[in-house]
Amino acid sequence: MNFHSMLAARAAEGRPVRVGLIGGGKFGSMFLSQARRVAGFHILGIADLDPGRARANLQRIGWEAERYAAPSFAAALKSGSTHITDDAAKLIAADGLDVVIDATGNPAAGIRHVLLACEYRRHIVMVNVEADALAGPLLAQRARAAGIVYSLAYGDQPALIAEQVDWARTCGFEVVAAGKGTKYLPEYHASTDKTVWGYYGIAPERAAQGGMNAKMFNSFLDGTKSGIEMAAVANACGLDCPRDGLSFPPVGTQQLAAVLKPREDGGILQGRGMVEVISCLNRDGSPVERDLRWGVYVTFAAQDDYAARCFAEYGLVTDDSGLYTAMYKPWHLIGLELGISVASAALRGEPTGAPTGWRGDVVAVAKRDMAAGEMLDGEGGSTVWGKLMPAADSLALGGLPIGLAHGVALKTPVKTGQPLRWRDVGIDETDAAVRFRRDMETALAPKARAAE
Repeated sequence: MNFHSMLAARAAEGRPVRVGLIGGGKFGSMFLSQARRVAGFHILGIADLDPGRARANLQRIGWEAERYAAPSFAAALKSGSTHITDDAAKLIAADGLDVVIDATGNPAAGIRHVLLACEYRRHIVMVNVEADALAGPLLAQRARAAGIVYSLAYGDQPALIAEQVDWARTCGFEVVAAGKGTKYLPEYHASTDKTVWGYYGIAPERAAQGGMNAKMFNSFLDGTKSGIEMAAVANACGLDCPRDGLSFPPVGTQQLAAVLKPREDGGILQGRGMVEVISCLNRDGSPVERDLRWGVYVTFAAQDDYAARCFAEYGLVTDDSGLYTAMYKPWHLIGLELGISVASAALRGEPTGAPTGWRGDVVAVAKRDMAAGEMLDGEGGSTVWGKLMPAADSLALGGLPIGLAHGVALKTPVKTGQPLRWRDVGIDETDAAVRFRRDMETALAPKARAAE
């Protein structure tokens, strides 16, 4: 990719890629721990609602105090050090900034930050896949119009999947399925932020001592995060979403090609070119052999008998027909790998994955029977989980996006497993995130329906 040599050249010329990070938590800290070791990166600023937390995390990862003691962005620009603030807007507007990273996980904040990046012409890397699932197709469209890069975050699974899909297509293969692994059992859909630690085998007291976020961990467990990430992949790669949601089949790496192919060929997919998430647990709770819990995969098909013979000659694991095979990456390093996206945006003007259309959406589904007047508590909470569905189906339903299913009251009673609709809740239509999502539904609805 040559990014290392390109960054070294920028460093030698005295014009490093200047980066701003919004959100100094775990993902951001992992990036910062590596970025200081890369010649050609200058972390101009860090914005966090709790600057004290950001400083504590910098100390934890080994940053010397003088590296982040700049009293202003101007001082940081001059000295090559870092300024810490609680104002993300000022960071995005700071002179000299090239790339901004949103690592907040807050959908509404993510929309604001992308629009500010468009205004100030800063490339933006979206660790905030929650915002991407809520409104990414329109955000990416606005970014392109502004002449900036809007990118998924390398190291996070959606960007790694997008890379594998691009590899397969560039090699001339037909992409049949793409996705990731996770830990899943059907009962997890009912998990709440109060019950989550039992599923992880962690005592609540230990989780509290470690500062572990129960809602975040529960989002990974109850299927919401998988739905959000697969919506991002579908929208970036032009892949389809299952009509009845992700099925989370228990599949090991040796069975990818045999299972993740169309039903008419003996697999489980509704069609060709689908997203799907696989589980590291069999339905009885036993472990899947050679699971892919932490990894990503793509299954693809040979276009002719010659390519199929080459699969066999070079030892690829195929299905019985020999036409379907798979590639996978067993792990991902999240923030430790994020520098690839920053370098790609700044040096090549290219994203490591970005929405090209609106094909997938994530709709809030009731975890239990609820009465009118009850408040929804959003992603990872005790009231709803996020189900992936085709955007056309979400539009036809009038589905309530999971990214907006928090802090709002039910207007009607709902049953367990019922997808919620806009009309089921009291929504503030003047809210900026709500307005932007509504704008996307209006602007992109015809194309989303055409994909049905």
